[in-house]
Amino acid sequence: MVYYSPRIFKDAGIKDTSSLLAATIAVGITKTSFILVAIILIDKLGRKPLLYVGTIGMTICQFITGASLSLHIRGQMGAALTILSVCGNVAFFSIGIGPICWVLTSEIFPLRLRALATALGSIGNRVCNGLITMSFLSMARSITVGGTFFLYAALSALSVAFVYALVPETKGKSLEEIEMLFRGQSNLRRRGVELGEADHDIVLGK
Repeated sequence: MVYYSPRIFKDAGIKDTSSLLAATIAVGITKTSFILVAIILIDKLGRKPLLYVGTIGMTICQFITGASLSLHIRGQMGAALTILSVCGNVAFFSIGIGPICWVLTSEIFPLRLRALATALGSIGNRVCNGLITMSFLSMARSITVGGTFFLYAALSALSVAFVYALVPETKGKSLEEIEMLFRGQSNLRRRGVELGEADHDIVLGK
């Protein structure tokens, strides 16, 4: 949305160069402002609550962007709806996945692997960013810009489930405590398997 906001706004019916520039600047200001909000809130509310707010908000905003562009809502209403949904998506990204993925990547890996794992996490982040950036125009031509944002909304909805199922809360924990948290979960899973095998043996009369 940041890279291609002029293209998105043109599809929404904004043709005037000055209006396009103003809308694009609004996106940049929104992104910067809400990163500052994330910095203030990340240690007060925690990582996981901000991720929930961010991913759910992004899903809603991307769906609204897709609907606005697919329904071809023209005039001031369509333009305003698209600008608000784009800025909203950028805002939710900037308080959620945007900054927190970097924080979690530096926290969740064990000490002996942290440097390598953090580097690989950064590479994965940049590669995915590049793939989405390079594929946007091709997808927009194939399934329209609105359809592309419906796809992004579906992926964003999956990220809500990912946060719920797999992302731990690391607020207030030291790096050593986070490592123990993962070791504890691993041990619980291992014990669950062992107990399951023991129950199976009992049933078979072993």
